[in-house]
Amino acid sequence: MSDDFVIAGKRFHSRLVIGTGKYASFAENKACIEASGAEMVTVAVRRVNLDRKEESLLDYIPKDVALLPNTAGCYTADDAIRTARLGREAGLSHWVKLEVIGDQKTLMPDNEATIAAAKVLLGEGFVVLPYISDDLIVAKKLADLGCAAVMPLAAPIGSGLGVQNPHQIRLILEAVSVPVIVDAGVGTASDAALAMELGVTALLMNTAIAEAKAPVLMAKAMKMGVEAGRAAHLAGRMPKRAYASASSPVIDFATAATAAKKASA
Repeated sequence: MSDDFVIAGKRFHSRLVIGTGKYASFAENKACIEASGAEMVTVAVRRVNLDRKEESLLDYIPKDVALLPNTAGCYTADDAIRTARLGREAGLSHWVKLEVIGDQKTLMPDNEATIAAAKVLLGEGFVVLPYISDDLIVAKKLADLGCAAVMPLAAPIGSGLGVQNPHQIRLILEAVSVPVIVDAGVGTASDAALAMELGVTALLMNTAIAEAKAPVLMAKAMKMGVEAGRAAHLAGRMPKRAYASASSPVIDFATAATAAKKASA
């Protein structure tokens, strides 16, 4: 059974998107991309060598993997817009993961500035995937504007705390018809599985893999965690109960013994 999903007309099978920062080397990053099975990776426009005159991260991204340029490091709408334009002009993509950070300490997004930047970029033909806090109203506004997906955080960037407010993620899932990609905060494979069990479309992660003691092995674990969580969501979990429920049916043993004697007679 196919379980693909579509963003802006592009079909994906893998529900794991990974980043390209914090790795020990470009080669390690490539190995993690391959181990994760990711079909899309995000690259920071402001941190990548675009002239390609020297060795570049772009040389290590497999050719069949889609690029999702991001505006990481931008603190104003105008700065994010300029960065997105630069990425497109450099030939990276007309897709953009829109990030406008509102606080340097927590790296929480500035939702108001994100909406303002999204309006401009959508008007210029970009496919916009905005990174936001787990705010239902902001998610609805961005989806209504025409964003191809919304990307609420699970927890602050790089924290590894896992999904801190699953109820808010569920509300967003109920309210928007575009893909919901949980971005930031996942720390390990169990976090990935729990996030996917909520019914989100996909996960985006970077630090959880790049800062693991064995990044390639963690990339494999994340792939399996995402797949397990997705399968569990589709399967539907059993109901939670306050009391025990025996796996085997309770029967009247005396009645059963009598029935057995009659059958052998």
